[in-house]
Amino acid sequence: MMSNTPSTSSTEPVAIDTATLRTPQMKRILASSFLGSAIEFYDFLLYVTAASLVFQHIFFDNLPPAVAVFASFGTLAAGYVARPIGGIIFGHYGDRLGRKGALVVSMVMMGLATVVIGLLPTYAQIGVAAPILLVVLRVLQGIAVGGEWGGAVLIALEHAPGGRRGFAASFANLGAPAGAAMATAALGLATLLPADQFQDWGWRIPFLLSAGLLAVGLFVRLKVVESPLFQTFEKEAEKRRLPIIDVFAKHWRVVVLGVLVAMSQLTISGMASAWAVNVAVTAGADSTGVLTSKTLAAVAMFVATIVGARLCDRYGRRPILAIGIIAAILFAFPFVFLAQGGTVLSFAVAVFVAQGLQGFILGPLASFLSELFPTAVRFTGASLCFQGASAIGTGFTPLVAAALMTAGGTILLGSVWVAVLVLCLIAVFIAREGRTLDLSDIH
Repeated sequence: MMSNTPSTSSTEPVAIDTATLRTPQMKRILASSFLGSAIEFYDFLLYVTAASLVFQHIFFDNLPPAVAVFASFGTLAAGYVARPIGGIIFGHYGDRLGRKGALVVSMVMMGLATVVIGLLPTYAQIGVAAPILLVVLRVLQGIAVGGEWGGAVLIALEHAPGGRRGFAASFANLGAPAGAAMATAALGLATLLPADQFQDWGWRIPFLLSAGLLAVGLFVRLKVVESPLFQTFEKEAEKRRLPIIDVFAKHWRVVVLGVLVAMSQLTISGMASAWAVNVAVTAGADSTGVLTSKTLAAVAMFVATIVGARLCDRYGRRPILAIGIIAAILFAFPFVFLAQGGTVLSFAVAVFVAQGLQGFILGPLASFLSELFPTAVRFTGASLCFQGASAIGTGFTPLVAAALMTAGGTILLGSVWVAVLVLCLIAVFIAREGRTLDLSDIH
């Protein structure tokens, strides 16, 4: 059972015990949470970057350029829409049968879908079947990553001592910038090929590399033991037929707040990972330089995630989230202007700061969302919040941003983004602070 944390106010620092995160079992759990998440997000975010650079040319080359870009971002959105479905499906089995099994299945599904994308014929080869198959595989990716996040967070959070839950849970979130860096670096190396070779076959190599990553990830993940909190609840959990019904019946207000809070980080992801890449390259920035900048920005996000996670264990989840969101509000307009600068330097500044802020918010987010729900529905509830926000905040952000730029330009896009972030900030202060709660006592 988890140890109780001191009963303190939400902003008063608490003592942090680091020894219990250094046992061999805890190290294995944290490594599995990080590595598995990094591999899954490598696969998932590799698609995001490829959709910005190449898919409109090989899967939608029968469409006008502007429509092809929109269609390419549409397939990207399909994966994000599928993420809440994955969260519900894997959350159901994770809450009833255990966290570990859900993690293994989600990893296999993601790896296989990614490899098949790397082998997919183009529109010129098989016609309309190519984009249809691309959408199907993207949906499978979305379902898989929808299950990965909740399981990877909870397997770490539910093993960790109370005073270190925020930092432990963040290892799953650290996988996102690590996976993004690997994906961007892999595709960036591929762009060093002559343009015709990159368009023809070079872009496939990073997708095919997923087969090797899958083997490594499974080797580590199969050694992880089940969550102790779930083990104490297992017999009752097997009798629970549909956790999703309990979530909507008893916790729907919490879900709404959780989705809004998570959207703060995930709208930044949509703007920096997809929209800004396409806009910068279209405006004349060198694609290799853009991808290199994005790789370095992912490193900044990685470091900022660690900082945010460590601070949230000491000062609480809400204060750190609020600081990150306020900073994002202040940087929204500069980001939009810089992304359209047409140079690698302007893009680099925009994405480096944006992803640093994204990481600072991401650090406390996993523990914040997980501590909103009791053990019986924690996998389903936390996954629904994060993946629902992902579908809205990241999946549709590039599409909405493109539409807003067409309708009203930079001012309209920046204004809408600021308004969304303000709503996210309000939700932070309404939702419950969970730093000092015992997970077994949350009802």
